[in-house]
Amino acid sequence: MRRALLALALGGLALGAFAQKSATQSIEEYRAMLADGNPADLFEAKGEALWKQKRGPKNASLEACDLGKGPGVVKGAFVELPRYFPDTQRVQDLESRLVSCMETLQGLDGKQIAGTPFGRGEQANVTALATYVAAESKGMKFNLPQAHAQERVMYEVGKRVFYLRGGTHDFSCASCHGEDGKRIRLQDLPNLTKNPGAGQGFGAWPAYRVSNGQMWSMQLRLNDCYRQQRFPYPGFGSDATIALGVFLGVNGQGGVSTAPSIKR
Repeated sequence: MRRALLALALGGLALGAFAQKSATQSIEEYRAMLADGNPADLFEAKGEALWKQKRGPKNASLEACDLGKGPGVVKGAFVELPRYFPDTQRVQDLESRLVSCMETLQGLDGKQIAGTPFGRGEQANVTALATYVAAESKGMKFNLPQAHAQERVMYEVGKRVFYLRGGTHDFSCASCHGEDGKRIRLQDLPNLTKNPGAGQGFGAWPAYRVSNGQMWSMQLRLNDCYRQQRFPYPGFGSDATIALGVFLGVNGQGGVSTAPSIKR
């Protein structure tokens, strides 16, 4: 009897492991099927048009925007962000840098854009622009600079924010993404403290979310992570979210950018 029960138990464990593996494989196959017609392509095209279009009170395009590799240079910029910019004297990620350019070059109200809900008005345009810029670096390896003192400080701040526990559930970013082998429902959770997880996780956003039919930028992704932790929403382009971007991007050094990608 004991042998029979042991055999049944071992069989159940084996079936459970098989089911988990099959679920993971099924999700990857599902993503692969959707990737051929990724709706992110539409946002990329919109972003490219916005980059070249003369807009705002100054009736100017963003083609003189410096994303870190010189005015107007888009290719390769995404995989070196966030980084320090001398003109703003702060470390900026892609989205906050785009808002700075929209403000200085086109005369748009940066504070108003930052305060607009995701997916609306100029915020929707920022997401499209970020999708276009990210697509121009697809397949390139992340190489975030750490030469400037503020870049190194932001990495350390991001590290502390990543491990900070709080909220009603005493969660932190590390609760889900601080070690290997974690899952939520059928979803494998990447370990964002090292490669390959850091490169794969950080390098996939902006991404199209099939579940809600929306294009999500990294700022929105981090905002939603805070929601799941039961933290207050951070402000758009806040030092906290940018510092997290530095921490994740540096941890993912050498990882390949897959953005804009497609998610469940």
